[in-house]
Amino acid sequence: MDHSKLNRLKEYLKEKGSVAVAFSAGVDSTFLLKVAHDTLGDACIAITGMSQVVPVREKQEAEAFCRKEGIRQIPFVSHELEDERFAANPGNRCYICKHILFSGMLQLAQENGMHYLAEGSNVDDLGDYRPGLKAIEELGILSPLREAGLTKQEIRDYSKELDLPTWNKPSFACLASRFVYGEHITAEKLKMVEEAEILLSQLGLYQYRVRIHGNVARIEASPEDFPVLLNEDNRTRIVKRFKEIGFSYISLDLQGYRTGSMNEALPADSRGK
Repeated sequence: MDHSKLNRLKEYLKEKGSVAVAFSAGVDSTFLLKVAHDTLGDACIAITGMSQVVPVREKQEAEAFCRKEGIRQIPFVSHELEDERFAANPGNRCYICKHILFSGMLQLAQENGMHYLAEGSNVDDLGDYRPGLKAIEELGILSPLREAGLTKQEIRDYSKELDLPTWNKPSFACLASRFVYGEHITAEKLKMVEEAEILLSQLGLYQYRVRIHGNVARIEASPEDFPVLLNEDNRTRIVKRFKEIGFSYISLDLQGYRTGSMNEALPADSRGK
């Protein structure tokens, strides 16, 4: 395959000298960290957010990858829920969260001798309502994958070539993205969402979300997985477990999984601000 964009990424990283990568164990940040560490060696470190909005499984996968690759990893414990601006879950919640997260990570990077902090957004991320990108720009965080012009599919293709375990990993977003705007975010509700999604993973679903609307759980899944959810044994298991977790009502979204579905409820003129 064509390696021009991969080479462009490597050259960009070399020019920076030393880089800390905001590493979440997702498809994009895993690829970025691998290429950055291969390119810069010990002049590249990983900084991983360790907060309640990140599922335990993702934290464990991040730690395992850094151990395997011999990459120095520094945990950053953020406390978003203590900030009422974030907990109130307004339409620009992602901006508030990213500002909190990357401000702390940037300080850690500097304290550990890194010239820059880099994050893993790609050019496809420019097509959706993503207020977090504004915080990234304001703080001067690098976005090497966007600078190299890489799309999500190209990142997956390169990741497969590099034998990364994330090449076919489902897209991931923090647990706060499961909350309808205006729904107050609490540690208890985050745990409810995480435990509900664990069950869907156990049932073998690939791409899914459990969106929370008060005491209602709205399941988004790929339409091809609807038969799995509607299988009588599975349906009964889901209802029983979700009610144990704390949901009163369980629904299946007939539109299926789609990125940024919570943004559909925002006024059109508020997006992109």
